[in-house]
Amino acid sequence: MKRVPNFSSLARAYRWMEVFTFGPLLNRCRNEFLPQMHGSRAALIYGDGDGRFTARLLQENAAVLIDAVDASQAMLLELMRRVGAFAGRVRIHQADAREWDPTSAPYDLVVTHFFLDCLSTSEVAALAQRLRSRITPSAQWIISDFATPNTAFGWLIARPIVTALYLAFALLTGVPRLSLPDHQTALTAAGFHLSISKTRLGGLLVSERWYPV
Repeated sequence: MKRVPNFSSLARAYRWMEVFTFGPLLNRCRNEFLPQMHGSRAALIYGDGDGRFTARLLQENAAVLIDAVDASQAMLLELMRRVGAFAGRVRIHQADAREWDPTSAPYDLVVTHFFLDCLSTSEVAALAQRLRSRITPSAQWIISDFATPNTAFGWLIARPIVTALYLAFALLTGVPRLSLPDHQTALTAAGFHLSISKTRLGGLLVSERWYPV
């Protein structure tokens, strides 16, 4: 049986932990491609934590319907509290993303902000393969995550920071690994194409927009 990291204890403190460590930068990564999502109608969002991105998408796109998936009931409750008056356009699913079968396919938008780093490369590959048949031909997959560029900054700064983050989350939530998955290889093998990538903090933070081939 796969062990599911438990982020419930961080639900109320998640935003402030993020602000304390990275200021507004993670939120800027999440919203990098928000204007390109205004035409989306059926979105699948994995692991949005306390729901700040979900709320923002609902505010800016009056037609989108969202399936929000998270293993943590506390995080989902916080998400629904945050979306407020837009709750009628959100369906929540407390489930392990590695096993959950999307229920409202096809989706024209998939969003994984700082979520794939909880998975292994093989788990990302399996998720991507499953989603490939659950999306429209013109769907976009928006990803924000940490990265360790193959540069002096990557080796001396980014990798120690990522390792420290994994160690902290291992203690707090049970995340069982200490390295980032190779999500780009996994998505490419599953039939997705990277359209654009934007970085921050010397490549430590990355925002990407993918399409099915």
